[in-house]
Amino acid sequence: MRRTVRLVAAAAVGVVLLPGSATAAVEDPVVASVASIYPLNCNGAPQTGTLYPNSEVEPHVAVNPAQQGNVIAVWQQDRWSDGGAQGLPARVSFDGGETFEPSLSPPFSRCAGGNPANGGDYERASDPWVSISPDGTAYFMALAVSFTEGRNAMLVARSRDGGRSWGPITTLIADDDAEAFNDKNSLTADPTDSRYAYAVWDRLATDSQGNFLGGPTYLARTTNGGVSWEPARPIYDPGPNAQTIANQIEVLPDGTLVNLMTVIFINPDSETETLSVGVIRSSDKGATWSEPIFIDGLGTVGVSDPRDGAPVRSGDIVPDIAVDPRRGTDDVYVVWQDARFTSGQADSVVLSRSTDAGQTWTPPTRVSAAESGQAFTPVAEVDSSGLLGVTYYDFTFDSPVDEPLRTDAWIVHSPDGGRSFETRQRLTPVPFDLRQAPEAGGFFVGDYTGLDAPDDGLQALYSITEDDAGDPTDVLAQRATASGGATVAGPVAAGPPPAARPALQLTAPVTRN
Repeated sequence: MRRTVRLVAAAAVGVVLLPGSATAAVEDPVVASVASIYPLNCNGAPQTGTLYPNSEVEPHVAVNPAQQGNVIAVWQQDRWSDGGAQGLPARVSFDGGETFEPSLSPPFSRCAGGNPANGGDYERASDPWVSISPDGTAYFMALAVSFTEGRNAMLVARSRDGGRSWGPITTLIADDDAEAFNDKNSLTADPTDSRYAYAVWDRLATDSQGNFLGGPTYLARTTNGGVSWEPARPIYDPGPNAQTIANQIEVLPDGTLVNLMTVIFINPDSETETLSVGVIRSSDKGATWSEPIFIDGLGTVGVSDPRDGAPVRSGDIVPDIAVDPRRGTDDVYVVWQDARFTSGQADSVVLSRSTDAGQTWTPPTRVSAAESGQAFTPVAEVDSSGLLGVTYYDFTFDSPVDEPLRTDAWIVHSPDGGRSFETRQRLTPVPFDLRQAPEAGGFFVGDYTGLDAPDDGLQALYSITEDDAGDPTDVLAQRATASGGATVAGPVAAGPPPAARPALQLTAPVTRN
């Protein structure tokens, strides 16, 4: 039985269908999350910040290619305002996302049972990521932090039973002094070879006075199905006064690896920073990597409540990458937030595509509808037929004169490799009020959402808010297929992104934990 989805229908706004949309292609959402099992004061030390009990944010999802009905969902549970959460639970489905059941989740934090003996002796955990190999081996990666102790680590566990239980934690890297911080991880199981999986993140360094030194991309990989992992090592260094963030690897059908990243260059003289979206490539399973290939500037201006300017924390510097999984294809897609289509006034979702395995890229085109207003936190995926899907949030039904910040989740499909898109489909039955979300540098439901491709359609996993102070957010799972509606081509030209913007932190790295 599906758990009832409670959404805030702000004011008199009901279910509004856009002209030409085909809602029959979007299944009803299922609540994947449950109430927290973590006790208060379980961190092992007094904590700073505000805790939001029963909040579930920043979800990620993977569909098992060896057992299509098997879906693994993970997220941050009980978010803190100043970084991380009490723990990272997993829940699993064996009926294609119709129902979810408990998982004996890894103890990535003390609240989840972590201790010195099992490798999870950390106050908080963040940045959950899950991926599954062709043979069904699942990997669950986390950032673990103890802010009061100045310690942080990248941890991974694997499952051989569809996510019901997880093996021992492997520490990929650990830093026990505050001068190094590992951040914004992702993990990719190689869809062409079950022996390989790749974990990437940025490692930020400061000196003893707190001055920023740099933030290269780090990689750890397994070549034996997770039995062991090679030592973590840098694979791209943008140099001094620069860093990467939001690294993510996708694997093309011929085995080529493409690592997406945001690169931030800081100019201390002008006190500005320039953001670019770029990739590096590997043709030997991550042993060696190319020089960076820059796709375009990243021209986000951030997201805020149009009523009072209150900040929304979104995936503003966290682009997403997808590849066409069909044999013989070299198509790669990258989506991100950018304000170039609104003359720098509001972020839209934009897309650039490559037809030569990431070596050259098209100018970005807008994916989100013009009526979206601010559109944010895009995620892309391609199914086995080559159908591209993109999900995102926006404020289509918000009124800037009313207090609720009415927010919806959407999906849009492209049947022709991103050249045009069908009429977008609404995922959320009614808007939810984003102002009810945890505060974490702004109203926060995640720097990313989950999207994966079963054999038919796409499996989405995203967070919404609830009209309940004791249960502020839930994670919804939802399946969607192409609507078959009219296609609407994206704009073919737009102004350039801002060349630089004021640097918010000239002596400290940018983090998203």
